[in-house]
Amino acid sequence: MTNNTDDNGEVIIDRTGAGALPTTYSSQQLMQSSDSESVGNGGDGRAAGGVDNNENRNHGTPLRLCHVSRSQWFTVTVLCFVNLINYMDRFTIAGVLEDIQRDFQIDNSYGGLLQTVFIISYMVCAPIFGYLGDRYSRRWIMAVGVVLWSATTLLGSFMKEFGWFITFRALVGIGEASYSTIAPTIISDLFVRGLRSKMLAVFYFAIPVGVIAAILILITKDPERGESEGGHNLRATAYKEDLKYLMKNRSFVFSTMAFTCVAFVTGALAWWSPTFIYQGLKLQPQNEDIGLNDVSFRFGAVTTASGILGVTVGSLLSQKLVEKHSFADPFICGIGLLVSTPLTVAAIVTVSFLTHVPFILILFAQFSLNLNWPILADILLYVVVPTRRSTAEAFQILISHTFGDAGSPYLIGLISEVIKRNLRSSSPNIANLVHSSNLNSLSLTLNETIHSTTSFYSLQYALFIVCFVEVLGGIFFLITAVFITEDKHEASQAAQGKLKCVKYSNNNKNVRRFRCGFNIGKNIETTECDKSSSAYYKIELCDIHELRPSV
Repeated sequence: MTNNTDDNGEVIIDRTGAGALPTTYSSQQLMQSSDSESVGNGGDGRAAGGVDNNENRNHGTPLRLCHVSRSQWFTVTVLCFVNLINYMDRFTIAGVLEDIQRDFQIDNSYGGLLQTVFIISYMVCAPIFGYLGDRYSRRWIMAVGVVLWSATTLLGSFMKEFGWFITFRALVGIGEASYSTIAPTIISDLFVRGLRSKMLAVFYFAIPVGVIAAILILITKDPERGESEGGHNLRATAYKEDLKYLMKNRSFVFSTMAFTCVAFVTGALAWWSPTFIYQGLKLQPQNEDIGLNDVSFRFGAVTTASGILGVTVGSLLSQKLVEKHSFADPFICGIGLLVSTPLTVAAIVTVSFLTHVPFILILFAQFSLNLNWPILADILLYVVVPTRRSTAEAFQILISHTFGDAGSPYLIGLISEVIKRNLRSSSPNIANLVHSSNLNSLSLTLNETIHSTTSFYSLQYALFIVCFVEVLGGIFFLITAVFITEDKHEASQAAQGKLKCVKYSNNNKNVRRFRCGFNIGKNIETTECDKSSSAYYKIELCDIHELRPSV
């Protein structure tokens, strides 16, 4: 154990003993540090003496694309490919939702329930896989999940009864939960700094836009937790302590609340937009013959383009601005949501009387919304200590889907049905007003027109809810920006094994009880107190960097 004193006169204690969070020489610089012995001052990951920390300490963590090994490239490629198929499967039903409703003879509420049951099973299983992912082999967990997901997807496609169809749809969520919870943490343990953001951006391209299981088991690398930050001996802690830590991590809490709003918006829009746009365009005189497949294709193309552009620009903005402004990441996300809101409102309003403008508005609205995907993943990874990242991913998935896209498709469908009944009750039934047999065809046409109009406007009014939620998400991201600098610094110091002894008046007592700042481990006692007026305590046992008096 060696003691150093920082600029404020506080003692920094580096520990490398058994069972401790080790001192590291990670090239990752989440915050500027004056401690040249632990973190390089240069932007290229070199220490003050000009020696590359990465090579000198043999951590093997690449800082540039040219340094990425074939194994690491292959791991990222496999993870990204599976993630692409994952999201393709998740939103395939939305493109043919009206056909499914017609085939199973279900209304909008049951149509939304298809996505809700999938998300419920997904979010319930996420904490379980998060717990396992922090303690056991992640590639085996992902492999089992991919097998389950593939099997249930295949079997569900043969179901003729709606009950069985929705049951297998729920089982698909279990397999996807195992993968989505763990894959980002593997990327975080392979790369650091800007390279991590680039790889996460590639990984999250999949959101808009048995062989795999064998590859995951045999070839992909399962890096040591915290490897990219040098934490080779980080230990898992009690699950109860993990949850306490996450609840006290303000950046994690507010970013999760923001992500919940994002999930609500994306879940509702992805599920109902093709049907809504189709109904709106059908109301226009020149679009009577337009088909749902054509609308779904155009919407998919716009969503894919906006996703690629949004994720790319979001990642580039993050890498550019975060070097000068540590709060830039949540700020970019918040502004993106606030800009997306009026564009979404305009698209919802104009779809019934304009043909091409709504797709342009959707392009820019989705572009602004998609800025947050790679950034949000990076926020979680750098404000949470390595041994708790899978748990954090799992609980972010649980919370965001519970209050986000688990209920939003069903809620929008249910509200639209209520509005539809009210609209129909106020509209006369033309067939009952017409008694002439010669006018029967006209009466049926008028009734069909009223039905189409009420279906469209009921769904339109229901979709305005997502605009309010989008504003709320932007506010939560801006609140996250207030706390993220401090939380990022604390997580970085913890990953590097630094313990910071806080000055505290001991009132002439030789021993005083302290608690670890992140509640890792048990209460500890300080010994060998200096009885001077500005006493510092010599810390013997602790698993984290900051110590505070216990209450």
